[in-house]
Amino acid sequence: MYRTRQRKMSSTTRKVVLGASALALAGGAFAVSTGMSSAGENCVGLDQALRQNLQFIAGQRSAPDAQSEARIANRQAVVDLINQRRAVAGCNADVAAEVPGAAAPAGNQGAKPPAGNQGAKPPAAKPPAGNNGGNQAGATKPPAAANPPAQNAGTGAGEVVCKGSTVTLSGEAGAPFASSGTFPIGTTLKVTNLDNNKSTTVKVETTSGSCVLLNNAAFEQVREPGKFLIRRAVIERVG
Repeated sequence: MYRTRQRKMSSTTRKVVLGASALALAGGAFAVSTGMSSAGENCVGLDQALRQNLQFIAGQRSAPDAQSEARIANRQAVVDLINQRRAVAGCNADVAAEVPGAAAPAGNQGAKPPAGNQGAKPPAAKPPAGNNGGNQAGATKPPAAANPPAQNAGTGAGEVVCKGSTVTLSGEAGAPFASSGTFPIGTTLKVTNLDNNKSTTVKVETTSGSCVLLNNAAFEQVREPGKFLIRRAVIERVG
């Protein structure tokens, strides 16, 4: 009887010890995994979240609508929060530099008056229409006269290159110039924005990964207010 009890007790003791050991191992594994997951919220995840929000903001700036200003304000608050967390984590990658147009001031978003200026064209077209039939030929001339900006736009002034390419700004300051990864420094390029028939002729002074990027001053000469991307562009090599 005594030996039987001893065996039962030793068996029970072994089970308790084994159970305690299993709990200790599980607890250790949980601590390790927790440490790994907390370390996992590192710069890679924060940088990715920041990049996605900056891309969204840049997209809203390039094609704004009535709600863009509110959307940008909301996303900017998220960007500020992510940047605070990145600062605490010691992240130092320049994520904004990877997203074209991300560094552009959100204040320019409110420049929707130009959209109102588009409505100024119909009134200009209507007065000649009021001059009746014979003058309708003259009514078609004002649009032609409204195209003198196209004198700057010149298609055929040089060899059309990089067909289908969009044009954005490099963010560089100084007098108007361009950067390119396609043409050597010193090449003269003419960039025309087909949405407003404005153009600029600039020399390539720095290199980039695009067919052509315009610095801030050059981009201002052809941009539509509030937009940071020219989707319908003609690029000509003129020298």
